[in-house]
Amino acid sequence: MTASEKQARPFHVMAKPTGSACNLACKYCFFLEKERLYPGVRAHMDDDVLREYITRCIESQPVDDVTITWQGGEPTMMGLDFFRRSVGIADSHAGGKQVSYTMQTNGTLLDESWCEFLRENRVLVGLSLDGPAEMHDAYRLDRQGRPTQARVMEAARLMQQHGVDFNVLCTVHAANAPHPLDVYRFFRDEVQTEWIQFIPIVERVNDDGTTLLQQGDSVTDRSVAPGE
Repeated sequence: MTASEKQARPFHVMAKPTGSACNLACKYCFFLEKERLYPGVRAHMDDDVLREYITRCIESQPVDDVTITWQGGEPTMMGLDFFRRSVGIADSHAGGKQVSYTMQTNGTLLDESWCEFLRENRVLVGLSLDGPAEMHDAYRLDRQGRPTQARVMEAARLMQQHGVDFNVLCTVHAANAPHPLDVYRFFRDEVQTEWIQFIPIVERVNDDGTTLLQQGDSVTDRSVAPGE
């Protein structure tokens, strides 16, 4: 491969516009603890940073296909207008390049307006869902300690009704790992998704019992076992 060919290779960037902020309080989430590293800081992307980020992402890509990826925390907490502005910025700075969008979300804030926006702008959505209610709700709770699976399933139905392209991201932990066929059949038959991503939950516990920075030598009871 020549030096010019190496320079022409594209790259992928994910942005977290809300930082670690989220409307849920999943028991295994390591992002929420990051708030403790920056006390008093509101880590939300303002419009100046948004414009700089979008334009630089587009300009620095050496290929004609550019993907803007939003993750979190929970990116939908930025509000729909934030993402409308981001699309407007991308459209005005595309310079002939094809810009596409992806978003990872827990789905609980999605409504009709969100789904219309996602479909119109061909946003590929990754929906965080850990399986049937008893497995998902074991750890994926909201800030009031309430289950969330029903709300996530409502988001899936809304996206299907509106023709939004989405797949499922499932974390693998102590509640669902012993039931792989139940989880798979649920995604295939109930959610009717055609693409599933799996991420193992392995939480290291520090000597003081916390999981901040995860530097300990043991793992939590929520963690997936090696054989699973």
